[in-house]
Amino acid sequence: MEPLSSLHLLTEAVRNAGADIAPSYQEYIQLAFAIATDCGEAGRQDFLALCSLSSKYDHQAAEKLFSNALKNGHNDVHIGTAFHLAELCGVKIEYENPGTVGTVGTVGTVGTEVRPPSGTHTRARVKEVYSQEKNDFSCEEETSPGSAPLSPLPTFDKNIRWPYPLERIMSCATSDAQSDVLLLGTLNVLGATMGPHVRCAYGGKMVSPCMQTFTSANSASGKGVLSLVRLLVEPFHDEIRKQVAERMACYQRDKAKYDALGKERAKAEVPTLPPNKMFLIPGNNTGTGILQNLMDSDGIGLICENEADTISSAIGSDYGHWSDTLRKAFDHERVDYNRRTDREYREVKKTYLSVLISGTPSQVKSLIPSAENGLFSRQIFYYMPSIRQWQNQFDRNDRNLEEPFTKMGVEWKEKLKNIYMGGIFTLHLSDGQKEEFNRLFSQLFTRSELTNGSEMSGSVARLAINICRIMEVVAMLRMLESGDIATSPHLSPDPGTSADNLKDHIVSLWDLDITEDDFHAVLSMAECLYRHATHILSFLPATEVTRRGNADRDALVQCMKKRFTRIEFLQKAEEMGIKNATASTWLKRMLKNGLVENMDGKGTYQKP
Repeated sequence: MEPLSSLHLLTEAVRNAGADIAPSYQEYIQLAFAIATDCGEAGRQDFLALCSLSSKYDHQAAEKLFSNALKNGHNDVHIGTAFHLAELCGVKIEYENPGTVGTVGTVGTVGTEVRPPSGTHTRARVKEVYSQEKNDFSCEEETSPGSAPLSPLPTFDKNIRWPYPLERIMSCATSDAQSDVLLLGTLNVLGATMGPHVRCAYGGKMVSPCMQTFTSANSASGKGVLSLVRLLVEPFHDEIRKQVAERMACYQRDKAKYDALGKERAKAEVPTLPPNKMFLIPGNNTGTGILQNLMDSDGIGLICENEADTISSAIGSDYGHWSDTLRKAFDHERVDYNRRTDREYREVKKTYLSVLISGTPSQVKSLIPSAENGLFSRQIFYYMPSIRQWQNQFDRNDRNLEEPFTKMGVEWKEKLKNIYMGGIFTLHLSDGQKEEFNRLFSQLFTRSELTNGSEMSGSVARLAINICRIMEVVAMLRMLESGDIATSPHLSPDPGTSADNLKDHIVSLWDLDITEDDFHAVLSMAECLYRHATHILSFLPATEVTRRGNADRDALVQCMKKRFTRIEFLQKAEEMGIKNATASTWLKRMLKNGLVENMDGKGTYQKP
């Protein structure tokens, strides 16, 4: 069979299996040369189709690589390599080689077993292409296979005493990562219910505790616990829907009476259809649908989905509208839309939309195709490691965790009434807290430039906003532990409150403070969340940094002293499981971009 015909069959089989046959850059290059050598330009579309199954697929980069392979390829890698890569992923189609048996990178004839290609020539070609494709590479860079980093990502400090109900909820976790996910999820959904009633001045604007959180994990990693978090706000949502049903019933009665008036209708007022309010906005929605739900609900809502593909499959071509809405919601901006069919214009001045979703690493790219569009930097990311051993699911004394979460949800609905009746609560940090906050994020900002260039700068800036939002939620929960808002030591009436109102205990504006312990607890989350975000960045197409092991690179650079030698850098990399060639590439790139300085020309470097 001709190589091109064989390639078509292989491509169809691989796509049907959904297999990523080129998970690392080495295999990626092998595949390009194998197809280019035996199929030429005619094999380009098959190459792109095979590459598109990877979560890191970048169409433009793939096109460029294949063109390079056509231009610079030699006859040392053949299409048999593609069949071998497919077989390693469980997709086996035997290929009849019309050429010389035993050529590097070929497989045997029909009826014989596939022979793995020798790696000697291939590896040499990989290194050569690196130098040709990117002139800042002189050696091969390899990162860890799959989605896991080489160095385990950090988790939150487990010695912290969080306010109720955070402690209660975290106790339901079976691992540190699951505890962190429950904490982030709870902060997200409780903050979403507070909406415009809680705020903090930051950057000349008032920001409320409305967050967008994405938990990424492979299948069966324990991220399903987020479904329990949703139960905390379902009683609140159900109460809203009950009120909507009552108003709708009243409307239908009034509408029936109106319709029965006959000619007298001209003198009567037409009944108004009540807004279809809700708190939990369905993820299986469109950008326009979300806008409609938000406007009916006064700009307040929460999207809570366990599978990110529920959202990505729904938005389809409406991605731009969806992304625009989420970016505006992060900053509480006005959103609007105009329907041409009935010339209806609708708007809401402020939006308080929160998002809590989880999904696999491949689903990250479906929702956020690029780090450059601004949606990536607005997310709170957390990466859950895969479960490596069986966990006993009968060790909870047959407890149904849905029951305590539902009970806490009912309790929270009642506490929300006190918050709404209390007015508006504004968090104020002390001068010392502001200084410490700025010092930490200044360090993170410099560090992000050092390891990732400008790609993470926006994420650091918006992580600071999200940390403020978490502080708002934690401070409110600590204040609510006092029971009576008026007597809480963490609250004081706004200085502008009139003396008469103070005398009559009529206060609608409150100044809220956060305890030193809670302040440091929340601030300590910044390092962990930054590390997780740098790792998630590696799932997206490269922009400024072309080959990545973001979290690993950051961990390596961070543990080095201000002044270090090349030998020390490579030794530390080896201890962390990072290959020597990869670490060398990182160091050369940082030197080229001015992110480290060569002090003596003999292998001594200095960080800014």
